[in-house]
Amino acid sequence: MLVGPATKFADRIHEATKVYDALVRFGAETATDDREGAVTREAGVPSLASASIEPAVAALRGVITQVPPQYAALKVAGRTAYARARGGETVALSARSVQVFRLDVIEISPPDLRLLVVCSSGTYVRAIARDLGRALSSAAHLAALRRLAVGALEARNAITPDQLRARRDEARSLLLPANEDLLTLDHRFLEGSAATIVRAGESV
Repeated sequence: MLVGPATKFADRIHEATKVYDALVRFGAETATDDREGAVTREAGVPSLASASIEPAVAALRGVITQVPPQYAALKVAGRTAYARARGGETVALSARSVQVFRLDVIEISPPDLRLLVVCSSGTYVRAIARDLGRALSSAAHLAALRRLAVGALEARNAITPDQLRARRDEARSLLLPANEDLLTLDHRFLEGSAATIVRAGESV
């Protein structure tokens, strides 16, 4: 929540680097690329041994070209892609360049693969799940997702609206200063232990 002078950072925080704890489930691709959509294609679960999946995971790191999911908030001829998709249209979305700073396998539990994702704004983790399934000659979708951080703002330091109401008298002391530090991702997210980072964000 941004208040006062901090509201001028709204767009810039939205564009800051994101950190996610993501659960990819193999065996089915869906219309939305997550568990909410109807199954559009099924395939066998591939071998999820570290050695066999690493080349596919590595190909999704760095600056990559990604086709957004059909159900995306992107505008197509003045209407969002998801509105068109819900209306039965097949939307042709152009591939675009995004950056994945980290894509680390945290846990393998077939048919699931748990990942730490550190990425630029505009990256669809749903598309990473979909593309990883295809790269492994299978099908996959995003089964669960937890955002751990946006820039310097971490989920583990957040409080709920009810907690804020209960601590109303100290609300001012909870405010962070509105400066460039809001946009700076903690360096440990780029080089620290993936397992430690995810544990700090609690379980999916």
